[in-house]
Amino acid sequence: MSTTTVTERRSTTTVAGRMGALARAELTLLGRSRATIVSVVLVPLLLPFSVRAAVDEMDLKEAGLTVGTVLLPAAVGFSLLFAVYAALTTAYVTRREELVLKRLRTGELRDREILVGAALPASGIGIAQSVLLAVGCAALLDVGAPSAPHLAVLGLLLGIVLCGALAAATAAFTRTAESAQVTSLPVLFVSMLGSGITVPLEVLPERVASVCELLPLTPVITLVRGGWTGDLSGYDALGAVATALAWTAVAVFAVRRWFRWEPRR
Repeated sequence: MSTTTVTERRSTTTVAGRMGALARAELTLLGRSRATIVSVVLVPLLLPFSVRAAVDEMDLKEAGLTVGTVLLPAAVGFSLLFAVYAALTTAYVTRREELVLKRLRTGELRDREILVGAALPASGIGIAQSVLLAVGCAALLDVGAPSAPHLAVLGLLLGIVLCGALAAATAAFTRTAESAQVTSLPVLFVSMLGSGITVPLEVLPERVASVCELLPLTPVITLVRGGWTGDLSGYDALGAVATALAWTAVAVFAVRRWFRWEPRR
């Protein structure tokens, strides 16, 4: 047996090697589903343009916003919701019902490696798509470069982790791949309507906005928008990060408590 072969076999027994192999397999399966490709790639790209007319009718000047500073975070939010959250929810349920997760647990992969490895393709697509949409919106809508890029990057990364954890938590309560389209709707609708994606919190009544600030995806949109506008205070940024981490912790707890590795009967 050659030294190269031994090295290659050893490399696959590392955490990175095992997760990388799982991610490549998941990416292959992702590419074979036309419906998934449409929901992951096309829907997040088209939705920002579909809400443009509604945003144009809003009184944004009084709130200190522009069409660009509304649509850019919205584009990132759509990408996180559809390319990461919705796609991963379906993927987790489908792999569970096909006994893929059960077989993976019999090997060297640990539970968290299975969940994270399966999430890597969708997460990578979500990041690439968010960056592409942000650059496109910045150029086409004359938003310019972000004033605080670290806040935008932090918001995107928190959003990726949060949506992945929420997807696994949603999958825990989903019986079939078909029903995943239904069980993911509450998070999708609540986030699109109340997290500042389609309607900025600045134009909502104060009491309604204070409640919407506590929604899972709100801190992500707040950080991304604040990264471009530069008007997000340190206190508000810390509050947004704390809210996102709190929701992530709740989702992780739900996964550890209720996630199923075998088909639900």
